[in-house]
Amino acid sequence: MRRDKSIPPDWFEKLYRDDPDPWQFETSDYEAAKYDATLAALPRDRYARAFEPGCANGIFTARLAERCDAVLAADVSGTALAAARSRCAGLPQVRFETLQLPAQTPEGRFDLVLLSEIIYYWDRDDLARAAAWLRDAVPSGGDVLLVHWTGDTDYPLGGDEAVEGLAGLMGDAVERLRADRHDRYRLDLWRMR
Repeated sequence: MRRDKSIPPDWFEKLYRDDPDPWQFETSDYEAAKYDATLAALPRDRYARAFEPGCANGIFTARLAERCDAVLAADVSGTALAAARSRCAGLPQVRFETLQLPAQTPEGRFDLVLLSEIIYYWDRDDLARAAAWLRDAVPSGGDVLLVHWTGDTDYPLGGDEAVEGLAGLMGDAVERLRADRHDRYRLDLWRMR
């Protein structure tokens, strides 16, 4: 049965305390291939300022940092952020914050926002908050890259439902550049108008 409210931060904190790599980001061939596809989907070689909410233990953050002048990586789990900080210690362009998007939003604007495996944890009210924030935080010409698992969950929204719901809320504020279907996930690239 689906949850009716966004999943709270303590759920993620418990998850990371019980297992420092609950989705096997470090060891899974599936995750590695998904990270490769995510990076390959980025239309620019370099971004000035990227935002990665839900950075988890920083596996992808370290790879994303190679393509960015600055990365703000955030998570709701202090345990996950400690691992991410350690992993990215040698990357001065990466900064970390404890942040619960979309209830809390970072300052400034970003030419890339990566919403990977995160928006299906939100209810429809939070999806609407995220859409309003994206309109302000990503300037015209900036990119929003979404990557979400499409299998069944007990999260408030499924992957397809979450991405299509956010797309509907964004309306003509975004141009859809890609909508790729993979074995167990979808990858969508939008450009702000």
